[in-house]
Amino acid sequence: MRINSVHARAISDTRGRETIETTLRAGELEATASIPSGKSTGSKEAKELRDEDGGVTTAIRNVTGEVANALGERDFSNIEELDSFLCELDGTQDKSRLGANAILSVSIAMARLFAQKENIPLWRFIANTAKTIPAAPRLFVNVMNGGAHANFRLPIQEQILVVGEETLKESVTIAHEAFTQLGDMLRTELPDLPIGDEGGYSPVFDTIERPFELLADIVSKWSNTSIAIDSAANELLDGNEYVLLKKRYTSDELLELYTHLIERFPFHAIEDPFAESDKESFTKITEKLGKKVIIIGDDLIVTNPKLIEDAATHKYINAALIKPNQIGTVSETIDAVHKTYEAGWRTVVSHRSGETYDTFIADLAYGIGAHGIKAGGLAQQQRLAKYERLRAIEREATELSM
Repeated sequence: MRINSVHARAISDTRGRETIETTLRAGELEATASIPSGKSTGSKEAKELRDEDGGVTTAIRNVTGEVANALGERDFSNIEELDSFLCELDGTQDKSRLGANAILSVSIAMARLFAQKENIPLWRFIANTAKTIPAAPRLFVNVMNGGAHANFRLPIQEQILVVGEETLKESVTIAHEAFTQLGDMLRTELPDLPIGDEGGYSPVFDTIERPFELLADIVSKWSNTSIAIDSAANELLDGNEYVLLKKRYTSDELLELYTHLIERFPFHAIEDPFAESDKESFTKITEKLGKKVIIIGDDLIVTNPKLIEDAATHKYINAALIKPNQIGTVSETIDAVHKTYEAGWRTVVSHRSGETYDTFIADLAYGIGAHGIKAGGLAQQQRLAKYERLRAIEREATELSM
C-alpha cells in the first residue's frame, strides 16, 4: 500500500488542550486517527512532542513534512513494516525527535487503511496481526476521579466499577445505571458535584473508606460487578513516604491499607499501588495480595516490551495496562501484549486523561481479547464513544459468526 496524501491538524482533547489528528489516503481509501494525551505519566513513556506553548504545531509539521515525504516514496505490505520504518525515520529510543504522538497518529491511521483494504473490521485486523483470539473485555469504569485528574479532591486517582456481564450490551447498560445511581447518591451530600478529567464524579470525603462504602452499595446490586482503583502512586510519593488525606504512610503501611480495603470491600484490581521507583513494594503486594486481586502495572512498565519482561522476571505485578501512546506504534503495542501474555498476565487496555473521539482502544481491547478496558467515566462524549464502539463491535462479531 502506498500513501497518496497526508493531512494533519490540531484538535482539542477533553481538557481543551491541542492534540494531533492525522488523515491518510491511499487510492480511494481514507482513514483518520487522533491521539490522546496523559497527565499522570510514567517517566519512561515515549515522548509526546509539544511546542513551548503546549501546542502540537511541530508534531503536525513533522507528519505533513518529513513523514509524508518519506511515506510517498515506498509501498508498505503490512503494519509491522510501516511501524519499523517510522521508528527508523525517527531515530531515537523514545520517539522524541518526530514525537510519539505524531508517529502513533500515522500508525493507527495506517492500521485502519489495512483493515479497509482487507474489508474487515479493525478489531479483526488487530486480532489477525497479533494472532490473538478476540473477546469482549470487562468494563473498568472510572466513576470517581481524584489525584492529578481532579486537583486531589480524592487522594486515589481512580475509583472504578468493574462490570463483566455476558454481553457488552448488558455491561454498558449496567455501567450507565450504576453511574447514574452513584451520581444521585453523591448529590444528596454534594449538590454542586464536579467532574474530573476522566469523566467521573469528583467529590471530597474525609476518609479513605467512604468512596468504597458507596461503591460497595452499588456493586451489591449486580452479581458481576466489583471495585478497582488506580492509585497512581507516583503522584502520592513525597520523599520516602506516601501522602493520602494529609497522612503519611511508609510503603509497608500503605500495603496494610490496601490489605484492609481488600478485606473489607469487593475488590477486583489495584493499579499502580506504589511509585514506579518503589519496585520492592510491588513484589511484596503481588506476593501478598496477587491471588485475591490483580495487581496492574502502568507507570512501572509503560507498555514497553522490555520493561514488561523485567517486571515478569521480578514478579512485580500480574497484569499490565496497555496504552498505545506510551510506546508510540501499533506494532510495539502488540509486542507489549505478547510479552504480557507470555508472562501469564492479564491485560487492561486504557485511555488517557486527555481524550478524543478516536475509538481505537475499543477495537484493540476486543481484538486482543483483553481482560478489561478503561475508557473513563460516562460524563464525557469522547469516552462514551468508546463504549458505543464496543457495542458496535459486538454486533459486528455476531454478524461475522453467522
